[in-house]
Amino acid sequence: MTDIQITRYDTTFKKEWDDFVSNSKNATFLLKRGYMDYHSDRFPDHSLIFTRAGKIFALLPASARDKALVSHPGLTYGGLITNSKATVAEVLEAFFQLKQYLRLNGFLSFIYKPVPYIYHTMPADEDLYALFRIGAVLHSRSVSSTIDQNNRTKFRNIRKAGIRKAVKAGLIIEETSDFAPFWQILNTNLTDRYGVKAVHSLDEIKLLASRFPEEIKLFVAKKENKTLAGMLVYATKNVAHSQYIAASPEGKESGALDLIVDNLVNNVYKHLAFFDFGTSTENGGNYLNENLIYQKEGFGGRAVCYDSYELTVASSHGSSIS
Repeated sequence: MTDIQITRYDTTFKKEWDDFVSNSKNATFLLKRGYMDYHSDRFPDHSLIFTRAGKIFALLPASARDKALVSHPGLTYGGLITNSKATVAEVLEAFFQLKQYLRLNGFLSFIYKPVPYIYHTMPADEDLYALFRIGAVLHSRSVSSTIDQNNRTKFRNIRKAGIRKAVKAGLIIEETSDFAPFWQILNTNLTDRYGVKAVHSLDEIKLLASRFPEEIKLFVAKKENKTLAGMLVYATKNVAHSQYIAASPEGKESGALDLIVDNLVNNVYKHLAFFDFGTSTENGGNYLNENLIYQKEGFGGRAVCYDSYELTVASSHGSSIS
């Protein structure tokens, strides 16, 4: 018998969960309870704690929906969280136990979203091997554009021209805690283009920024105290990630976003290993927004994949449940 045990998370484990996340090799602040739980009303929590000899071995942030366990539908990623002690054999055993847990608890499928390698503080692909071993298959693949700060390419001329235009127009870049003007620009753009609003409401992002003030920061481009563009950055141990980026028509015309990116990549976050612009795909990766990714690649961003895998859970008799 294995000595790995699986327990469902409840709030009594909050401190232990957050402490383990802080000391893991592949988790970010998005996987702390203060971030995950803000939308627990939309995504019923079914996170799991893996223990060995009474001590936490690994964590799985997850939510249950329609007989599927998903890691985690409210987050960009959310795979198995481990620390530097975890070995391939141990993680493989944890996944075998997880497969049994899914079957015994009536889940028909498992959607797994591993943490992309750029967020790892040391190699942590044990879960990818384990997914292969338990029979999971690639479910979706989105492509992000990421600058490797230690191996960069130059900005394209069109981006350099935008920076010069913004400087000539007298734009200034500043960090701000006033989210409202930028959120208005962001939602106007999303509504006009796609008929939707930002995933986070203004109140939600203000709440999250208050909980993680060092990690969540908004930078805006202004002219005569008027906000023309902005970028909301999620900063982790290795990565500055562009969570939201938007400009007004005047901001687009004046090169405001080019100036923001130049400032953040070359000054504010130059000490981090990666600057990630986020994905440019839709429909599970089946549609590539070429105009959007062209802009990101113009700053030197190159492809990093954000994947998800699916496991169809076998019944107790060994047949697949579909």
